[in-house]
Formats: sequence, structure tokens, C-alpha cells
Amino acid sequence: MSDAARGALRAWVARAAVAALALGIPLSPVPDGLTAQAWYLFAIFAATIVAVVLDVVPILTASVVAVAVAVLTGTLSPTQAYSGFANGTILLIVVAFLVARSVVKCGLGQRIGYLVVSVFGRSTLGLSYSVFLVDGVIAPAFPSNTARAGVIYPLAFSLAEAAGATPGDTSRRRLGSFLMYSGMVSLSVSSALWLTAMVANPLGAEIARPFGVDIRFGSWFVAASVPTLAAMLILPWLLYKLIAPEITATPNAPAAARRALTERGPLTRDEKIVTTAFVAMVALWALSAPLGLDSTAIAFLGLGALLTSRVLTLDDIATQGDVLAIYLWFAVLFTLSSQLNELGFMGFIGQKLAHALGGMTPPAGALVLLVAYVLLHYPFVSQTAHLLAVFGVFLDVGVRLGMAPAILAFQMLFATNYFSAITPQGSSANLLFAGSGYMTQGEMYRIGAICTFVSLLIYLVIGVPWLWLVTR
Repeated sequence: MSDAARGALRAWVARAAVAALALGIPLSPVPDGLTAQAWYLFAIFAATIVAVVLDVVPILTASVVAVAVAVLTGTLSPTQAYSGFANGTILLIVVAFLVARSVVKCGLGQRIGYLVVSVFGRSTLGLSYSVFLVDGVIAPAFPSNTARAGVIYPLAFSLAEAAGATPGDTSRRRLGSFLMYSGMVSLSVSSALWLTAMVANPLGAEIARPFGVDIRFGSWFVAASVPTLAAMLILPWLLYKLIAPEITATPNAPAAARRALTERGPLTRDEKIVTTAFVAMVALWALSAPLGLDSTAIAFLGLGALLTSRVLTLDDIATQGDVLAIYLWFAVLFTLSSQLNELGFMGFIGQKLAHALGGMTPPAGALVLLVAYVLLHYPFVSQTAHLLAVFGVFLDVGVRLGMAPAILAFQMLFATNYFSAITPQGSSANLLFAGSGYMTQGEMYRIGAICTFVSLLIYLVIGVPWLWLVTR
């Protein structure tokens, strides 16, 4: 069978699976303990998620069809179906995307990269730590690891090329593989450091709120800081040992970075404004709880300052068509997931899982849930879709079994970030690095599995005691 024929067969099977879910579930008997409305909404939600996982249609297409079907079939009222579009968390994500555009546009992200390399870039391992450090510094202003890949990837690629590493050639072992994977893994853990570093983080915080877990910018950073900084210290060393780059010293990298900084000259007006706005937003987010400030309003204030100073213009916003797409599908999927919870479906599934795990102690049950949550990411191509499909159910199960809601919620939210490296398709942020030509598919799956497992251990061994201290 030809590749084209196999591809067509896979596509047909995927479409058939989605159709079977969309039609088969509503036609089957409604389980005892569920309403017909909850059962029909589950059919719509399941078909939507599976269509995305199997790459039948893009996530935006699946989402807009889902909300239309939910309303036109009477499964949800218009008020219920469109409630996500007024959700403050969704708006925060959208505004933060626009603010992140200014960091790229004015060149501040690239400048930070050169600055860090000029200080830490004398060794190959130091270059990896530079990538992690740059990523961690800019992360709170980028609610998308994919957007940050647009800053990190060119930095890693240029450093690899300067060392004579050629994509698709044996010379890639000189430095290219190591730096590319440093970028991928860095994006997976830096996203766990800040609430605003990845779109799924505030969504997960919103889902956890009904369970009595109040997560804000400051409390997230405190909870994430110790285990995530430990991961950012350990993982570059681990990658260095796993990949064993042929070049171990890069004495010319700091000088090259300093030359690039000299060519750029002093901070421009726009860079100064973006830096001020960025620092002010982070400070206000950190103080939002004690001062009673709304995080979304702070993001709007930052965006307003950038527009007023014309660092960002209406033309810049007009080019960000992907932001509208993200707003639409995030609002829809968040609404469907929330409505499933309100209609009792999540509690129903949670009750079944809790019964299955009923003989376990809370620590053992939490470990099973967390490992299952991580392993389930293998078929997913979206961290957010994974979170919306599984997070609320697993958290409900843990609470029923007597686990500490805050500790379990944070552990799964951190996992939603670090498991993105488990496969090349585990996050859209991986695509640039995976397509660089510096890594083989086999290497990416093997190293991704190892890094994800080590991250899991770090967040368990270091994170659980730390969370127990800071969430009491």
C-alpha cells in the first residue's frame, strides 16, 4: 500500500471514529445518575476532542461546530453556550498575547538573549542554561510557549550554526541536537514557573476554584518556584549527559553576543517602554491578591499603555489573526468543559473513578492519578485540550479520595506544562525545534520520555514537600 493510500485510510478511520462518537453516544441509553442533557453534551465534547487529537479538523473548526451543534440541538441555551466569551480568564489570555507581540516587535526578547549568552555562554552547558534563563525571564509576558519558541528557536539555531552544526548532517551532533532539545525542554518547564506563561495555566486555576483552590499570580509563583527552578538546574545537565555534544566549550559565543549587542546600540524608546510595562504588569499581578486588583484589568492597563505610546498599533493588532482564533476556541472549549461539570458529568465520572481507586491511600491514589495524567498526553497534540478533557475529572476524584486539593491541583497543572516534551507533537511549541533537522524522531521520543519522567520525579520529590509548606 502506498503512503498516500495509507494516509487516506488513516484519515477515513479517524473521521469514522469521530462520527461514531458524535452519533453513537446520543443513541445509546443514558447512564443512571446522568441527565440526558449531560449525556448529549458529553457526546459533543468527546467528538470535538477526538477530532482534534486525531487531526480530523483544526481545533478552531471543531470548536465552532461544537458550539453551534450544542445550541441548535437545545443541549445548551445560548446564555450557557456563550458564557465563556465574557470570562475574565479568557480575556486575560487574549490581552497577554497582544502584549507579548510588543516584546518581539521591539527586539527586547532578542536583546535579552544576547545579554544572557554574553555572560553564561563560554561553555556548551552554559549555552543551554542561557536558553533556559532567557525563556524563564520572558515567560510571564508570553502566555504561549509557542510564541516564546519564536524567540528561543532563532537564538538556539544561530548558536548551533555558529558552531558549525549543519541540520540533517552528522555535524548536528557537534551542538545542534543539544541546543534544539534545550529549547524544547526549556519551554516545557519555564511555562510552569508563571501563571501567565501558558494559556492552560489560568484555565486550570479557574477549573480548580470550585474545589476551594484559589490560585493567583503570586501564589502560583511561590508554589512553582522551588520545584521549577530545581528542574531548570537539573535538566540542562541531564540533556548534556544524554546527548553528549561533541563541542564542550564555546569561548567565542560571549564575544559574538557582545558584538550583536553593540550593533543594536542602547535600549530604544520602544524597548524602554516595553520593559517598564512588563515589569509593572508583573509587579501588579504579584500584588493583585493583597491589593484586591483584577488580573485581567492589569493586562488591559498594560495593553493600553503600549497602544497609547504607539509601541503597538492597530495595524499590529490587525495582523494577529491567530489571537481571535485562540479566543474563539478557548472560550468554546472552556464553556463546554465547565457546563459538563455543572451538569454533573464530571462528578459522575469522578465517582466511578473514585470507586475504582477506593482501596488506595490518598498518597497512592494521587500518584496513580498523576502518572495516568502524564501518560495520557501521548495521544494529545494540545496541552489545553488535555487539561480541559481530564484535569477537572481527576481533581474531583482526588478530592473524593481525601487528597489535598491544592497539592493535587498544582501537581497536575505543573504536569500540563512539563509533559509537553513527551512527544514531538506534544505541543505546537515543539514544531520549530522538531523540524530543525537537528534531531531524529527516535531521539525526540526517547529523550522526551526521559526528560518527562525526570521532571515528574523532580516535581514529586521536591514539589510535594514544598507545596505542603506553602499551601497549608
